[in-house]
Amino acid sequence: MHTLDDFDFDLPEELIALRPVRPRQASKMLVVNSDVIDATVSMLPEFLEVGDLLVFNNTKVIPARLSGQRFRETSHGSGVANIEVNLIERISEDTWMSLAKPAKRLKLGDVVRFDDLAATVVSKNGGEVTLTFDQTGEALDHVIEAIGAMPLPPYIASKRTADARDMNDYQTVFATQSGAVAAPTASLHFDSELLARLDKLGVNTTEVTLHVGAGTFLPVKVDNIEEHKMHSEWGEVSNEAAARINETLRAGGRVIPVGTTALRLIETAAVTVGQIAPWVGDTDIFIRPGYEFKIADGLMTNFHLPKSTLMMLVSALIGYDKVKSIYAHAIDGGYRFFSYGDSSLLFKK
Repeated sequence: MHTLDDFDFDLPEELIALRPVRPRQASKMLVVNSDVIDATVSMLPEFLEVGDLLVFNNTKVIPARLSGQRFRETSHGSGVANIEVNLIERISEDTWMSLAKPAKRLKLGDVVRFDDLAATVVSKNGGEVTLTFDQTGEALDHVIEAIGAMPLPPYIASKRTADARDMNDYQTVFATQSGAVAAPTASLHFDSELLARLDKLGVNTTEVTLHVGAGTFLPVKVDNIEEHKMHSEWGEVSNEAAARINETLRAGGRVIPVGTTALRLIETAAVTVGQIAPWVGDTDIFIRPGYEFKIADGLMTNFHLPKSTLMMLVSALIGYDKVKSIYAHAIDGGYRFFSYGDSSLLFKK
């Protein structure tokens, strides 16, 4: 049985990517099948076959980082504090659960103003603060879209602030379904030119939706990984997507999700080995060594954080020893890690 420390490794800080490479498909890609091959994302068609199916997550990241000021009347006059908020989960049409910094400056009933938008603190639990806004529904969405910044992962945000480039860089080219507060980053490597070449080759694609939550960055805090409880995220496998996946499997093609979010969702929707059904709901599936894959034949994914559930998922797919060796290979080869980093194409052991 694996412990948390089994998934630890030392990563030189200079290999943490703070910006993506341009063009998108210029990223390096480590291909792992019977061999280990150093390639680039632009070479992806060389490693796929006619009838293979790529499964993309079409979730759209909302610019969920808001900067504002708390106003409070005190015995000494008006008290003002700068507050930064990351929206993490929508509770209702006008209310969001958020992570606030510094949360100690907030108490129940406080009003925080973000430009023309105001929010009232309606509950607080440590750094988690629930905010009810003075706008609702689509009107609220439009204001957030206009004033928010992209919610970059902590390991990037701690080194630089989000800017206008991130509004494009941190969004996939097929993002249509708003609701994510983190990007399905494996898909950031695709552009329209690469998609056109894959289509011409006869590689099929389909889309599912999994709204990636902030929990994707939460650390595992238990040494026995079997005791870890995953965050849940909302997802949907449509009738059309399920049909495309089933057709591919029946015809002997390979189903290759792009990103761990797409993989977790299609495995959640599996009926049995080789069959999937339409599905909608919240999933907290935890894929770790010993898991039997029912749908996925491979995975395209970036290089993940030490001690993360995503490393555990990759270990389940290709084997723990193989993961340790390819991560060492990637570090030696100067591959760039994490959300804006390089890619890998992994085929099931």
